[in-house]
Amino acid sequence: MRLSRLLSPSSSDLAIDLGTVNTVIYLREKGIVLNEPSVVALETLDGVQRVRAIGAEAKLMLGKTPDAIRTIRPMRDGVIADIDVAEQMIKHFIEKVNGGRNWLSRGPEIVICIPSGATPVERRAIRQATMNAGARKVHLIEESMAAAIGAGLPVAEPIGAMVVDIGGGTTEVAILSLRGLAYSTSVRVGGDRMDDAIASSIRRKHNLMIGEATAEQIKFAIGTALIPEDGVGQEMRVRGRDLLNGVPSEITVNQAEIAQALADLVGQVIEAVLSALEKTEPELAADIFDRGIVMTGGGSLLAGLDTVLSEATGLPVIVAENALTCVATGAGQALDDQVFQGVLTTA
Repeated sequence: MRLSRLLSPSSSDLAIDLGTVNTVIYLREKGIVLNEPSVVALETLDGVQRVRAIGAEAKLMLGKTPDAIRTIRPMRDGVIADIDVAEQMIKHFIEKVNGGRNWLSRGPEIVICIPSGATPVERRAIRQATMNAGARKVHLIEESMAAAIGAGLPVAEPIGAMVVDIGGGTTEVAILSLRGLAYSTSVRVGGDRMDDAIASSIRRKHNLMIGEATAEQIKFAIGTALIPEDGVGQEMRVRGRDLLNGVPSEITVNQAEIAQALADLVGQVIEAVLSALEKTEPELAADIFDRGIVMTGGGSLLAGLDTVLSEATGLPVIVAENALTCVATGAGQALDDQVFQGVLTTA
C-alpha cells in the first residue's frame, strides 16, 4: 500500500501560469491555490544581496523602496528576464503552496505555461529554473492551449475553436482542433504595455509623472477600448509628480483620453486576430463562425474590448467566466486528465 502511494501521482504536483504580472498556481486535487504578483524585492546589506519579499508583499514596495532595496519583475513578455530571481520566486511559491517539504517527500511534477512565440533558449530557461526550484519533472504547455482547455473549449474534438489570451506581457491568438494548434501567433501586447501607454499619455498631456501602480489603477477603474458616446465618459482623480515644478500634483483624467491612449494596442490585438482568421482553413473557419471567439487573460477584462473585437471580425466574442485563471486551470487539467496528455511537452 505504501509503495503504491509512492508510485501514484502526487497531490503536490502542480501547474504554474508564470505570468509577467501574476503567477497563478493550480494544485492537483485542489484547483487554484495561489494568485500573486510576479514581483521580488531584493535587499543589499554590507554587499550581500538577499530576498526581502516575494509576491503581494513585494508589489506593495514598487516605486517606494530606499536605495538598499530594489523590486524586480523577473518575467518580461511572458518569458524569464532574470533567471536567478525567477528561480527564487518559483521556489518560494512552490514551498508556499505545498507547505514546505520533508525528507520523505518527492519534488512535484510541474506543468509550466509558455507563450507560443518563446524561443528554444527561453523554453530551456523556464524549464531549468523550474527544475532548480525543486521540480521532479517539468512539462511545458502552450499558453493558448492551456487557456482553451481552461475555458472549456472542445480542444480534443475535430472542431475548430479560437482563443485570444491577453496576459500581462503577451497576447496569444490560436486556432485549435484535435489537441493541436492549427494556427498560433504571439504578439507582445498585454497589460504591462497598456499601463505604459496610460502613463506616457498622462505625461504628455498633463506633464504629470505617475508610477506603474497608479497606471494600473487607472486601467482597472476607467480603462476602456471604446470612446464614450459623450466624448468624455467617467472621470478619475490622479496624483503624481508635476514635471514642470517637481512637486506632487493632482489632475483629472477621463475615459476618452484613456481609450485614445490604448487605441494603438487594441488595434494590434485586432490585427493579430484578423490575420489569424485570414490564414484559417475553411472548415475550421466555419466552426469558428458558429462558435465565435473566446477571450481569456486579465487583458480581456478591459471594458469594451470584446465589443470592439466583435465589430472588427463580425463574430460573436465571449469573455471566459474565469478569464484570470483560465491558463493555470487548463494546464492543471492537462496534468490531471489523460485526455489532454498529448498537449504537454518536455522540451
